[in-house]
Amino acid sequence: MDARATTAQDLLQVLHEGRPVRPVRGNRSADLDGRRVLAWWTGFRDQVLARRVELDGVAGALVETVLAADAEVAGQPPGASPAQVFEAVARGVSRTRGPLQPLSAWFEDLARVCSGDVGTHELALAAGHVGVAGEDGGEPVLRAMAPAARALAGADAAGVPAVTALTAAYRAAADGARGTVHEGSVDPVALTVAWFFERGTVV
Repeated sequence: MDARATTAQDLLQVLHEGRPVRPVRGNRSADLDGRRVLAWWTGFRDQVLARRVELDGVAGALVETVLAADAEVAGQPPGASPAQVFEAVARGVSRTRGPLQPLSAWFEDLARVCSGDVGTHELALAAGHVGVAGEDGGEPVLRAMAPAARALAGADAAGVPAVTALTAAYRAAADGARGTVHEGSVDPVALTVAWFFERGTVV
């Protein structure tokens, strides 16, 4: 990181080779197929590995969790379905029992509800109980995930496409992460959740 003051907004921004990631062009109104879900996951993995220095004392645990999930994903057959990718991520996240552990249930639910491509309804359906679990504002991971879950429910009610729903989820997760700021720093676990949803907006 450079010497200038770093704001919460700076930390929440997704970068690639030092530059902000911009949404890709083209028609992204369709649901997410296996290729796009895989791109979502690998983009998030790369984000965590490239910016681990910003994750403070939990960097090791977060990187361990991401690498464990990535090893499971790498074992999937070519052309894996969204359900297969999410199931693999859930196995890896659950195995490490790290700070992202509460998200394993969401990935498991996503795998269960996705019979084909992933739409807004599936994203919201899987996120429902996570939003309820995070209402008390306890663990940092839920401080970011709970508002994202509520945003997905709203997106489902509005009938918007998946990437639009993920944009709303990212903004809500980022707001939740900003609520964890202490002495100028965003909680790194909440930050990681916000990164995850932002990567979903550029697949």
